[in-house]
Amino acid sequence: MLYDVAALLTSVTLGPVAEAFGVHEINGYSVVQSQTFAPDSFAVPDAPPLPFIGPEPGESTADLVQGTRLLEQLALLSPTSIKAWVANNPGSVSTLLASPPPAHDVTLWWQALDFDAKLALRNATPQLVGNLDGIPFSIRDSANRTVLTSTMTSLKQTIANESGRTVVENAKQQLHMLQSISDSLGEIQDSTTPRTLMTLDVTGQGRAAIVLGDLRTADYVSYLVPGMFFTIENQMGDWVDAASRLHDEELSWLALLGPGVGTSVTASAEAPTVATVAWIGYHTPNLTNVGGIENADEGRDSLAGAIEGLQAVRVGDEPYISVIAHSYGSTAALMALTEYDFQIDALAMVGSPGSPAKSVKELHVRDGNVYVGEAAWDPIPNSSYFGSDPGAKSYGAKPMGVSGGTDAITHGALAASTGHNEYFGAGTESMRNFALISIGQGQYVSSGR
Repeated sequence: MLYDVAALLTSVTLGPVAEAFGVHEINGYSVVQSQTFAPDSFAVPDAPPLPFIGPEPGESTADLVQGTRLLEQLALLSPTSIKAWVANNPGSVSTLLASPPPAHDVTLWWQALDFDAKLALRNATPQLVGNLDGIPFSIRDSANRTVLTSTMTSLKQTIANESGRTVVENAKQQLHMLQSISDSLGEIQDSTTPRTLMTLDVTGQGRAAIVLGDLRTADYVSYLVPGMFFTIENQMGDWVDAASRLHDEELSWLALLGPGVGTSVTASAEAPTVATVAWIGYHTPNLTNVGGIENADEGRDSLAGAIEGLQAVRVGDEPYISVIAHSYGSTAALMALTEYDFQIDALAMVGSPGSPAKSVKELHVRDGNVYVGEAAWDPIPNSSYFGSDPGAKSYGAKPMGVSGGTDAITHGALAASTGHNEYFGAGTESMRNFALISIGQGQYVSSGR
């Protein structure tokens, strides 16, 4: 069911910025009153002259709208001028999102903005605020829900009023894609686990990342990275369901293994908490381009930005971070974990076609916590299509059982994964192991041997 966020935008908390949006409580969740925006309504005819945003002496005009420099100069604009600048420079927002500044710089920039500037940016360009890694997640959720609802409303109007068949069919397809995101978010007040729209791209094939749990406070955070043929339109709901199963499985294991679990990552006496991210933050390949590396390049950069954004927002209180990657998504994850400087705590790969990395030693994963699972009749593992095979003994990864059997701890039955696409099924040995890996309990992972 579509949650009408044009009037009510849900977030776990907005911190010091919350007052600007008129926060009140509904069923225990902070809800913010927001203005519905239209992309063409940003212009301010009587706006005062804008401060100069241009290159320093000796720089080229290519430096006009680049990264951290642009953010710093945007901070010099008055709230009214921000709206005018966004209206007059729509391409700069797209450029900034296509090549974003380091997340740490974004966090420092956002913290330095005053209240009115934050509100002006949120209202004038929610697509930027919603997708810039390093901005608080509750603010991003609010902005992305505004864009989602506004875009869906516009598409419905196009379908109702447009006479051109091609235009109407394209609008219907885009609306169907966005509806899958809206359905996956659900009615948050009816859920015990809050859902956050961390990433949203409403164009083309679309991109989105939905979080189950609270990224601000979770002790354990897991990113689920999909492989080929995963689209927002057809798989968003399934991927969120998989993240939800992992979320519940992690909590079950934390409860079963006792109060001592998690004390290494939290000083709180409360039970450890988890957040799982159903991440479709890149354009996954299809039959026409699955043999190339370009989509993995995009996935590498986008995944790295997402994790660096979490670490920037949670600096000094970083959670235990895991990546669970499937198929082509494992190639993107492996590239991120070799070509960027950040570190995570654990990596699990299933159905992997490999990457240029030749061993676990090249990966920025603490303590060598790298696991590989390979199901029977899965043709992708051992192919080494994109480089070294993570399942090879020389690679140094730990084997992870996926073939089913009996749980050595609970003595319950575990289902087998067969072929390339059954690793995330309910009750599977692979999901059991994903959960244990994600809460730092690798000693209990079944090897399948």
